[in-house]
Amino acid sequence: MDKLKQLLENNRRWAEKTKAQDPDFFPTLSRQQRPDYLWIGCADSRVPANQIVDMQPGNIFVHRNVANLVVHTDFSLLSVLQYAVEVLQVSYIIVCGHYGCGGVEAAYDHRQLGLIDNWLRNIIDTYHLHQEDIYQLTDRRARLDRLSELNVMEQVANVTQTSIVQSAWRRGQKLSVHGWIYSVEDGILHDLDVSVSGLDMVDPPYRLEQ
Repeated sequence: MDKLKQLLENNRRWAEKTKAQDPDFFPTLSRQQRPDYLWIGCADSRVPANQIVDMQPGNIFVHRNVANLVVHTDFSLLSVLQYAVEVLQVSYIIVCGHYGCGGVEAAYDHRQLGLIDNWLRNIIDTYHLHQEDIYQLTDRRARLDRLSELNVMEQVANVTQTSIVQSAWRRGQKLSVHGWIYSVEDGILHDLDVSVSGLDMVDPPYRLEQ
């Protein structure tokens, strides 16, 4: 069977099985979208947001890109962020990276890949900012893992520096930003303990004035 036809057949089987288990699943899902979470993750096919936290569709609003970057000129991400915060009123924003990230490795190795080199320059900035931390580690794998963690931490900071999130805090909206990292090898998520839940936790130079 053609591979695309196989996907359509898989979809039909999944829909039939889901309706058999819960006849109200699709009617309920079609009437509302009220997720508590915005997930900013990597586009890597091994890191499906809903599946690794064992949640059904409708519970997580998701944006994914190469290496889970939060770039202040990325209007796709900013549009998702604004919709999630202002319309869906999510309570939690999770930036989730993963060990073994190809984007992180390409940036670390300064590989020339084409257009994506410009995107990965953001990781190189993080790499140079934290060179001392990274070079304390002698093992290549450990260095890549640490850079993956540091990349998540920097993206959490970038989320908190947006006018969208800061305006929400000024309105008194309950909103917190968290940094997690996922291990593809064992399926476990790790909290990097860089949570931010208010404007007072943002470095003063990045706090926007009203």
